[in-house]
Amino acid sequence: MIRTRASLRPRDEDRGPARLWVGFPKDSLVWTGPGGEPKWCSTYATLHRGFCSDCGTHLVSVADDSNMIMVTGFSLTDRSGTAPLGHSYREDAVTWMHIALTPAPAPRPSTS
Repeated sequence: MIRTRASLRPRDEDRGPARLWVGFPKDSLVWTGPGGEPKWCSTYATLHRGFCSDCGTHLVSVADDSNMIMVTGFSLTDRSGTAPLGHSYREDAVTWMHIALTPAPAPRPSTS
């Protein structure tokens, strides 16, 4: 799963107009860099973010109830196959950012 995300909301930790996330099954990701596994911080009760122990760069995000781990695409040594398949928060994109992907999915009908 590969997605980009656009948002400049104040709570965003990256403060940029977009971020590339690449998803892997949790049990398939192996940390091979010299620093080993990231330093972990729980930003919510069930959401954990991993940061480089040397420079503090945000590298990874994982939720307790997910079998996927999301890695920032530009922290990967091999970025082949990382063309985005989706884009989150399109409506929050800065005005000069043009997103050239398929149209956003229709909202799900309410179940209430």
